[in-house]
Amino acid sequence: MENVLHFKQDDDGIVLLTMDDASTRNALTGNPMVDEFLAAFERIQNDPSVRVVIITGAGKAFSSGGNIAEMGRQLKPEFEAAALRHEYQYGIQRLPLALHNLEVPTIAAVNGAAIGAGFDLACMCDMRIASDQAVFAESFVKLGIVPGDGGAWFLPRIVGMSRAAEMTFTGDAIDAQQAMAWGLLSQIVPPDQLLDASLALARRIVTNPPEAVRMSKRLLREGQHSRLDTVLEMSAAFQAIAHKTAGHAQAVQKFLDQRAKKK
Repeated sequence: MENVLHFKQDDDGIVLLTMDDASTRNALTGNPMVDEFLAAFERIQNDPSVRVVIITGAGKAFSSGGNIAEMGRQLKPEFEAAALRHEYQYGIQRLPLALHNLEVPTIAAVNGAAIGAGFDLACMCDMRIASDQAVFAESFVKLGIVPGDGGAWFLPRIVGMSRAAEMTFTGDAIDAQQAMAWGLLSQIVPPDQLLDASLALARRIVTNPPEAVRMSKRLLREGQHSRLDTVLEMSAAFQAIAHKTAGHAQAVQKFLDQRAKKK
């Protein structure tokens, strides 16, 4: 079977991961998508030249989420609840853990519909840029199921509890303009500008020293669940490391040289 996730890295250390399974509108289950994501994330973690990751979809959809045909298989009597729980834990739930723990910044370039687990995948990323044709839905209740891949953890942290509850309890879709108003997106662009806008944001990030970017991301992650004194202690340790990096030394020298030229 051909790969359903394409990996492309440019000379700036920007990795583009493109979901490409037209038959399922880039579903995350019932195909090798999760395993291919995990292999890509391991490759990225082990490559210090990677600076930013962009995730997008081929075709008209970002990701349709769970494969409905796969859900039909799970309805069969031989699939007991314990077996299904195991499938989630050792299946799709590996995806949010691996993506959330990536050291480099991640951008979801949402080209079309991001539904259910596909919407949650976008929420797992640090930043989201969307085509003005994109729609978003935390649609699990429409199928009588719950967000099984971490959406209940990610979504309230992005849009707040009230809006997350509205999306989760109704399962209704919102368009890109509503998503922007709710703080879900950084930018909305025409479809033909989505990749360029995502790459432009990535290149703004890669101009900064990579060690500082990686440690800043770790502090943002820690700040989501730790006490202030814990984050301050970690910040002091990371800052001591940052002050001794080549990237910091070069940035300070560049600033001093520029100031000297202005005198």
